[in-house]
Amino acid sequence: MNRPNLWSEQEEILFEDNHLLVINKPAGILVQGDETGDEPLSKKAEEYLKFKYKKPGAAFVGVCHRIDRPVSGIVILAKTSKALSRLNELFRDNLVKKTYWALTGKPPQVESGTLVHWLVKDPIRNVTKAYAERHTQGQRSELSYQVLGPAANRQLLQVNPVTGRPHQIRVQLATGLGTPIVGDVKYGFLNPLPDVSIALHARQLEIQHPVTKEQLKFVAPLPAAPHWDAARQLMDTK
Repeated sequence: MNRPNLWSEQEEILFEDNHLLVINKPAGILVQGDETGDEPLSKKAEEYLKFKYKKPGAAFVGVCHRIDRPVSGIVILAKTSKALSRLNELFRDNLVKKTYWALTGKPPQVESGTLVHWLVKDPIRNVTKAYAERHTQGQRSELSYQVLGPAANRQLLQVNPVTGRPHQIRVQLATGLGTPIVGDVKYGFLNPLPDVSIALHARQLEIQHPVTKEQLKFVAPLPAAPHWDAARQLMDTK
């Protein structure tokens, strides 16, 4: 069997054991299959595991959380049903500490704070709307943020979502702070990036191992895309 061409430099495996496969997903790849029919990360992982362990049948790959297609960064996949069940509980109960980095076109008026909105998703248009007041159809959504500093003509923000709603960071930064993420034309940024990604990266994730109970922390290097160069230089000086 020839080795499948699965992982580029940006599709880096950050961790693997008997129960988990942790990947630094590049922007542009789906985590789980949808109506487009494009090959998702979960299928790529299945092919990788099947090749690595010479499995005659399908390898088990469970998806416990997702990041949007144009977003890069950490994705945890389960290699066993036991791990998947426990991971689902951890994410559902908000027991996973997630840290994202985002580039915005301008700084928020307040350098750090907490945002709470009620989010309502329109599944037809695949757009989420944020309401500052309680909404009968909305899900309460919370995140904290802080400005890490200027990155060329952009601002680098660190974002820690407490909840995990569809498009949460994207719509809360755009609506709550008036600072759409660079490249995110869906939520108000004027121009797309050349690679059609958005400048949002799942940078760090802290979680209890679903089987061994060990505390784990994963850090995903930034993509090689030019729009992240100034952010890389900024953080190298800190």
